[in-house]
Amino acid sequence: MKPRKVFCLGFQKTGTSSLGLALERLGYSVCGYYPFRDMGSDSNVTWGEVTERALALAADHDTAQDTPWPVLYRELDAAFPESRFILITRNRDAWIDSAVKDFAHYPNAIHNLIYGCPYPLGYEKEWLARYDRHNAEVKAYFADRPDDFISLDLNRGEVNWQNLCRFLNEPDPGIAWPHSNTRRSKTLKMKYYKVMEKLGLKS
Repeated sequence: MKPRKVFCLGFQKTGTSSLGLALERLGYSVCGYYPFRDMGSDSNVTWGEVTERALALAADHDTAQDTPWPVLYRELDAAFPESRFILITRNRDAWIDSAVKDFAHYPNAIHNLIYGCPYPLGYEKEWLARYDRHNAEVKAYFADRPDDFISLDLNRGEVNWQNLCRFLNEPDPGIAWPHSNTRRSKTLKMKYYKVMEKLGLKS
């Protein structure tokens, strides 16, 4: 385990999967959305249940990214002192377009808890309002903690090895920045998830 945990606070579709791959390259164990998939399909799930599972998972990993991790920054900060937090942002119009393309009208109970509606199609204004509010609240929360927090703009090319390694005091691996969630990689990942579910295994 790394001496300090690292949590990505950027919402999904901001480059968080690629950040997770980069952290893996640096030797961090990464937890994502997969352990919450059953909760995403449970319309009766509560935020308390999501939080309880997240804190237990965080204890066993060096870093976490993707839903529902970004909105748990207060709880994670309290439970794991001296952790590092990374907020990735991108152009809001590009973000909602990507979210609609990915999630369309498919309901997700955790999305409903976060955004107040289970999917983005037809609720673009609500999702954008939550996205904007989250980014503003995170920046305000960590405003006086530059050693613990960094905000990186995807559209400005700030999500790179130089900024990440300087923030975490890690050596630059000298390789290309990883890219995840291309159409092909996402298709392969979904096939992998389905196989894991049939086998009764978790990643």
